[in-house]
Amino acid sequence: MQDIPGPAIYRISFYLRQLETLQRASHETVSSKELGKALGYSDAQVRKDLTYFGQFGHPGVGYRVEELIQRLKKILGTDRVWPVVLIGAGNLGRALMSYKGFLRKGFQLAAVFDADPAKVGRRFGELEILPMEKLQACVHELQVRMAIIAVTPEAAQSVVDLLAAAGVRGVLNFSPTNLKTPPDVYVQSVDLALQLEQLSFRMSMGAGPPLAP
Repeated sequence: MQDIPGPAIYRISFYLRQLETLQRASHETVSSKELGKALGYSDAQVRKDLTYFGQFGHPGVGYRVEELIQRLKKILGTDRVWPVVLIGAGNLGRALMSYKGFLRKGFQLAAVFDADPAKVGRRFGELEILPMEKLQACVHELQVRMAIIAVTPEAAQSVVDLLAAAGVRGVLNFSPTNLKTPPDVYVQSVDLALQLEQLSFRMSMGAGPPLAP
């Protein structure tokens, strides 16, 4: 893993998504040129990225779509279902609870927690919001290793500390703050405002002045 560039790992997810699109369209094979063109990458980039993870493709055929999907899922660890807990049942948390795409990608939202007594006990579909006091027991019982944080920046560090102590080793963080974690706990942050800032920058630099009011 230390020898594999982060961007290459990132692009594997895009390759998988495009392959699944091809599979739904009944494509049985695809070339590196076709796969790269669909995503804005060169065929050399596609081949180089895949080479980090092993040998792929067949002479005169290219890549068999179904076969490559299964191998990329194994690389990403999504060839099985991961139970995931969600911390935070506010507006963003409820939106995440309603999202139907987790299970299709190998992630099952197993439990939801919140520190607000007014939210505890409420149900959203099959999920009941649980108190934070039950977090550690739930993580152990369901063998949870991944969590999603959708809490205020002020609460995020204490929440990730609880998760790490309970045995969670992967955290998807929607709270706009930097988190300190032990070396064996991985955090992937999603900062929506930051992403909008980056989009604004690209538009400002490449799309000319904003429209007049």
